[in-house]
Amino acid sequence: MTELTRADWEERASRLRIEGRAFIQGEYVEAASGDTFDCISPVDGRLLCKVASSGEADAMRAVASARATFDSGLWSRLAPVERKQAMIRFAELIDAHAEELALLETLDMGKPISDSLNVDLPCAVDAIRWSAEAIDKVYDEVAATPHDQLGLVTREPVGVVAAIVPWNFPLLMTCWKLGPALATGNSVVLKPSERSPLTAIRLAQLACDAGIPAGVLNVLPGFGHSVGKALALHMDVDTLVFTGSTRTAKQLLINSGESNMKRVWLEAGGKSPNIVFADAPDLQAAAEAAAGAIAFNQGEVCTAGSRLLVERSIKDKFVPMVVEAIKAWKPGNPLDPATNVGALVDSQQLDIVLGYIESGHADGAKLVAGGKRVLEETGGTYVEPTIFDGVDNAMRIAKEEIFGPVLSVIAFDSEEEAVAIANDTIYGLAAAVWTSNLSRAHLVGKALRAGSVWINQYDGGDMTAPFGGFKQSGNGRDKSLHAFDKYTELKATWIKL
Repeated sequence: MTELTRADWEERASRLRIEGRAFIQGEYVEAASGDTFDCISPVDGRLLCKVASSGEADAMRAVASARATFDSGLWSRLAPVERKQAMIRFAELIDAHAEELALLETLDMGKPISDSLNVDLPCAVDAIRWSAEAIDKVYDEVAATPHDQLGLVTREPVGVVAAIVPWNFPLLMTCWKLGPALATGNSVVLKPSERSPLTAIRLAQLACDAGIPAGVLNVLPGFGHSVGKALALHMDVDTLVFTGSTRTAKQLLINSGESNMKRVWLEAGGKSPNIVFADAPDLQAAAEAAAGAIAFNQGEVCTAGSRLLVERSIKDKFVPMVVEAIKAWKPGNPLDPATNVGALVDSQQLDIVLGYIESGHADGAKLVAGGKRVLEETGGTYVEPTIFDGVDNAMRIAKEEIFGPVLSVIAFDSEEEAVAIANDTIYGLAAAVWTSNLSRAHLVGKALRAGSVWINQYDGGDMTAPFGGFKQSGNGRDKSLHAFDKYTELKATWIKL
């Protein structure tokens, strides 16, 4: 099949019909208040559509729908093999609408169309299909009991799940939540970020088309302080899952305590160290990976390798290699398949990133690449991938999550110092280690306080590996069978024979 050009994608964008309403009990509906907000594309500042601004009344209605459907047993008590079949159809429909969903993702969030189509979409399909295939292969337990007793340990769906997902990987993060939540029999109320709600809204209809009963998946676009807070405080939401900022994650924990002590599973921020030792097996590969670790998805990645820790003996050689490698990452129109760095999600995020770049200058770090807004004439929100050398771990650019393409280079002299710097953060989401020494790889990997550690690569793993963080990066895990723990209750049944 001939690869689509920028002109092809722009023509498709001109014909795209965009749905902006909420989805409750199998139907698209306006917000109860009638309120909407503008969905502005970061690509060029165009108005994509008006999106329903859901509020407390909509949350009440959606949770009631989810609860009634759950209690009916239409989905929660359906045989696992039948849930599996419906979810596989769901995955197939996502795949069949890949171009439409990729275009929505790019227009809404600003990521390159090549990433939306070739990274996000296949991973989203895989997330749904993997969870579907797993559900009829997960067994309950029989306890070791006396001969006249029978002890059963069974998993049951928790009930109504509220899922609040972020704006940087809207479709993929949604599918990481929906896969295990739906597979285990729950009903879900999904709140996409107000900054990128469009694929979640479209996904809801595809779920119904796949045969997932109305009321099992409801979608409420809107703001965190309104509909997000209403879901967090709702007394009939059993579990809340969240990916986003650490500040919001902490507030959701408070909301849980103020309401019904609903279980809260959080994947929050990161400031991930990418550690390059002098004995790295391939410095060129490490340099290219370091560039990609901060430039991919415009640096709007919770696991972005935003702190590059380099052994001092090779720093003067290695940093120029990274500076050269970052040149391959150039901001451009996201609808051009050749573009590998798109637009930041909106003007607010643009201001935040530019503010951190100014902070780097003010704190005395040395700018060695990028550092400027570009393509301003397009009306979009583009920033060059940026590298600061001579960074101290106490500087703001090294301590705080920027969520933009800004890399801090920090030197170290010993293995112990590298670990100390890497762990000197409130976060613990991911880390990478580059070394030819097998013992060092294992020992440093063990010492790093992070949920994912990658050796001689950056951002490894697939659906079989759990994903989540230590410390203030959150709790619980997405992906793998461990994700099922968040969406099920354990019940012990003890029978006298």
